Amino acid sequence: MKTIQMVDLRGQYEKIKVEINSAIQEVIDSSAFIKGGKVVDFQQNLETYLNVKHVIPVGNGTDALQIALMALGLKPGDEVITPTFTFIATAEVVALLGLTPVVVDVDIDTFNIDIESIKRAITPRTKAIVPVHLFGQNAEMEQILELARQHNLYVIEDACQSIGSTYTFANGKSFQSGTMGDVGCTSFFPSKNLGCFGDGGAIFTNNDELALRIRSIANHGMIERYHHDIVGVNSRLDSIQAAVLNVKLKYLDSYNNSRQEVATFYDNAFANDERLIVPKRSVNSSHVFHQYTLKLNGIDRSALKDYLAKLGIPSMIYYPVPLHLQKAYKNDRYKLGDFPNAEKLCECVLSLPMHTELDTDQLEYITRSVLEFIEKHSE
Repeated sequence: MKTIQMVDLRGQYEKIKVEINSAIQEVIDSSAFIKGGKVVDFQQNLETYLNVKHVIPVGNGTDALQIALMALGLKPGDEVITPTFTFIATAEVVALLGLTPVVVDVDIDTFNIDIESIKRAITPRTKAIVPVHLFGQNAEMEQILELARQHNLYVIEDACQSIGSTYTFANGKSFQSGTMGDVGCTSFFPSKNLGCFGDGGAIFTNNDELALRIRSIANHGMIERYHHDIVGVNSRLDSIQAAVLNVKLKYLDSYNNSRQEVATFYDNAFANDERLIVPKRSVNSSHVFHQYTLKLNGIDRSALKDYLAKLGIPSMIYYPVPLHLQKAYKNDRYKLGDFPNAEKLCECVLSLPMHTELDTDQLEYITRSVLEFIEKHSE
């Protein structure tokens, strides 16, 4: 049996090696390393895939979130609502811009931002909501967008883990993740479902005026060369990363299908054990399983993690500490116990290997090992 990886980037590369190497060589031959034709090609192809008017490639997913917030013209002290159970970047960019991150609880089953918690957090100072489509499944966007409409709020989708997933509204219309709010953001970090060979990210919008402002901010505040009308940053996707992404974009749907097949295997293996709670599928959203995350019920997580590691099976805890209990973001308004769902998840979640190259032998070994442990060690 092959060595089990949490993410097998090498195995994925080997299958498309000729295409990837050729695309990279084209960039080297052209010497157009920054803002080259490969970036334009990828931008246009991703716009088509997402059915969105504007894709603005940037340096990474965190830059995408920061630039999106900058483009909306928010002022210091404005409040931005985001979930407390997520990666730190979502709150980090809010704080860096002098805005006020307002964290809320998540749904215990889907891991995504809780609608009732959003409602309770809205104040006259609230200006935006940043739902995170965690682990590959969209938050309840129809309700979020309705709340935003009622309170005149911006919606910035953090789609860094969910590219390729879709959300279906009550009227039957479906949209790609990241294309429903005012602006969407994604990351092309190598381990993402659509990942490059370094850092990369992108911003999506259907708003022409907003797209122009985002492009300007990402390019030192320029529209006309050497004329800086607004304060900007330097954030761009380089041509080699765009070349890699342009190849991999063709395979994104098949990659996501492979992940869904792995998730189904895990689901079936764990279906009859109440100590292992498999990820819930939302009625309105497809799930592309950036992570496959179990909730453990009455199981010593650390002991299980150590047991699997000794058998050569990696696992990860996403995330061990919620945002409101992180030292950098502690605030007198929050205390332990304020967000019980998020706090419980931080104590009981465990993510198993999830990638496109997992085979049946590996999956059988992983699931058998988990089940053997809980039979011996369940509390």
